[in-house]
Amino acid sequence: MIFKRALAASLALSAIAAFSPAHADQKLVPAQSEIVFVSKQMGVPVEGRFKKFDAQLNFDPAKPETSKIAMTVDVASATLGVPESDAELPKAPWFNTAKFPQATFQSTSAKGLGGGKFEISGKLSIKGHAQDVVVPVTLTQNGATTLATGVLPIKRLVFKIGEGEWSDTGMVADDVQVKFKFALTGVNKL
Repeated sequence: MIFKRALAASLALSAIAAFSPAHADQKLVPAQSEIVFVSKQMGVPVEGRFKKFDAQLNFDPAKPETSKIAMTVDVASATLGVPESDAELPKAPWFNTAKFPQATFQSTSAKGLGGGKFEISGKLSIKGHAQDVVVPVTLTQNGATTLATGVLPIKRLVFKIGEGEWSDTGMVADDVQVKFKFALTGVNKL
């Protein structure tokens, strides 16, 4: 009887392991990662960053089509490094963090382009507005750490960032470059 229970438990654990994501141990290392956004105010580049974000990922460089990536960004963590500007970012015309505390990205597909380059398609949601995007990503590896880097151009007005008087693109350009560097652990070798 004990043998049958042990065998049944062993088979159950094997079945669970077989259907668990192969890369469940993949992690984002926030201390070595960054999300920077660059816009132009009256023609002058202005750089900001998000200080808090996280990711859940299951990415296999050898089979990118099986990958799943979900990102969350705490938009209240946005900073331009100027206290007066930082006080404005959470307000309704900009990120409206009281109503929309997070921006999200959920992948829908991924494909390899060769040479450590990938395209990750998915839905980007900011301030209650969603848009399909294709994110170019370059992977490099150094030991156990994989760096995922890229630049995603977006139009801020699509997401209603900078409403009212701030929708004037002469003051703040519509084009925003979102630059990212994510340090990841647990990713298979390229």
